Amino acid sequence: MAEFETGFPSVRQIQQWVADKQGVEIKLLTGDILVGTLLWQDPHCLCLTDASGQQIVAWRQAIAYHKAVTA
Repeated sequence: MAEFETGFPSVRQIQQWVADKQGVEIKLLTGDILVGTLLWQDPHCLCLTDASGQQIVAWRQAIAYHKAVTA
């Protein structure tokens, strides 16, 4: 089982975004772009909710980048 490394800056940044309900943009390796608010993360995935309220789970291995977006 993969360890969740809470000491990594990227993990701490995402946790802060979850706590702040920060809007994010996640670009997948396929070129698809997901925009929404992060709900949670685990060692393998991130979950966000989009503007319509739909929850989307993205595997970390499929993510090209993620960034905060302003409203």
